[in-house]
Amino acid sequence: MKHIALILTVAALAACGADGAPFTPNANVGLSVGTNGVSTGASVGASNGTVSVGVGL
Repeated sequence: MKHIALILTVAALAACGADGAPFTPNANVGLSVGTNGVSTGASVGASNGTVSVGVGL
């Protein structure tokens, strides 16, 4: 949980646009059911159109 909070904080700071074009934060959460059971996944990131940074969990 601390990792997610840190990543969201960094994305929010990058999104303010103080040093250039603003970054747009994005997040994705997934849940899938398969033969091995239920699995979850999440990703967070930021993009300004030219540069995109993301982390998947």
